[in-house]
Amino acid sequence: MNGVTQTQTPGTSRAPEFRFAQEALGGLRRELLDDALAYRPLSPVQVNARIARFLPKRIRARAGYFPHAVVAFCALIAFAGGVDRAGTSFIPLQLAVTFAPAAIVLLTLVRPVLAFWVSLGSAPFLGAATDYDGGWPWSVATFFTHLVVLAVVAARTRPRAAAWMWVVTAGFCLFTEVFLGIGRGSNSFPMLFVSALVLLTVTVFQIRRQARREVTAQQTVTAQERSKRTLLEERTTIARELHDVVAHHMSVVAIQAEAAPYRVENPPPELEQAFLTIRENAVAALTELRRILGVVRAEDYEAPDAPQPTLADLDALVANVREAGLDVEKTVTGAVRELPQGVELSAYRIVQEALSNVLRHAPGAAAKVEVSYVLGGLGLRIANGPARGLAKPSPGAGHGITGMRERVTMLGGEMTAGATDDGGYEVAAFVPVSREEAVS
Repeated sequence: MNGVTQTQTPGTSRAPEFRFAQEALGGLRRELLDDALAYRPLSPVQVNARIARFLPKRIRARAGYFPHAVVAFCALIAFAGGVDRAGTSFIPLQLAVTFAPAAIVLLTLVRPVLAFWVSLGSAPFLGAATDYDGGWPWSVATFFTHLVVLAVVAARTRPRAAAWMWVVTAGFCLFTEVFLGIGRGSNSFPMLFVSALVLLTVTVFQIRRQARREVTAQQTVTAQERSKRTLLEERTTIARELHDVVAHHMSVVAIQAEAAPYRVENPPPELEQAFLTIRENAVAALTELRRILGVVRAEDYEAPDAPQPTLADLDALVANVREAGLDVEKTVTGAVRELPQGVELSAYRIVQEALSNVLRHAPGAAAKVEVSYVLGGLGLRIANGPARGLAKPSPGAGHGITGMRERVTMLGGEMTAGATDDGGYEVAAFVPVSREEAVS
């Protein structure tokens, strides 16, 4: 109408029923036809370590082939059934009845989808060779063989393949009943009922196993992401503290360089120019430092007004944790000297975090703090005994250990943390400090 011609895209005028049938046939083709001849050998499974430890050593090394042994055992049962029903018929026919069921079961180990089609296609012929001893269209041997094939193939493929195998088996039963019926008792309904139970059981187990794998993988990813986030947060905190420490010293350098010429009467121009250059470099470095490290500050972060803690404040820290109920002993060895502010701050934070961990994870335990001033640097050791008392330890995620390790690594040192023989815990760290870095 109105001179407008409406065109339809090919395929849009098809009825929904037609599209549904097309999608259904496409699913059948993908699951059971495209890979019918695919070579897919069954790989050994991973054995649970808790189960493997109860097995003898000779069996433990081959425990991963347990599924192969189960399939081989089913093939042996099918072979025994074929021998029992071979009778005295023609010799080639006896061989077919004897070996074919076992061969079909073993075929599932290398070509599972092909084994399904062979089992289905050979059922009428093997049944005829045994005079349909179990009924029509499934003899006793083919009935058992097809159930085993369905179970193995369903375990080795996707759940949709199991549904399609049952549909194809039902279509085969219907076809043989309608077009090939020979007046014998039918066993199609028992086959469909038992096969449905087998496929449903295998599919539920397979879906549950897949879900467990996905949950495990997700938990692993979550733990890794949490560890990365903790590490980034700790690095952000360290960067903030370093910003405050370095910015303070750079500011002092700039102020002293600006005031130095006025301390000398009639300074030479070269000296004034040298101090001016020092001040300009200090201000430029301070500006660049603030530009780079300042980006890690949160919008609501405010620099602390009080000076950052050092090792000289450990006595106050120890007194604080003693008031919280921790029996702690502090020992200092070596010649006490002032260290770079970054080392002092990190050492204080490590001792602080270690003592906090003792309060949380080992309530009632006694702790020891050892600070060792050695020629090449600073040694720290914080150890505690096992938890004692009625209070229960608080669970932790290990973030404190991660932060301590990050601080030590940043300073080029080494750290160890782990349980002791008496059931306690020990944190030991060494931070190298060269003679030039130490403040005399």
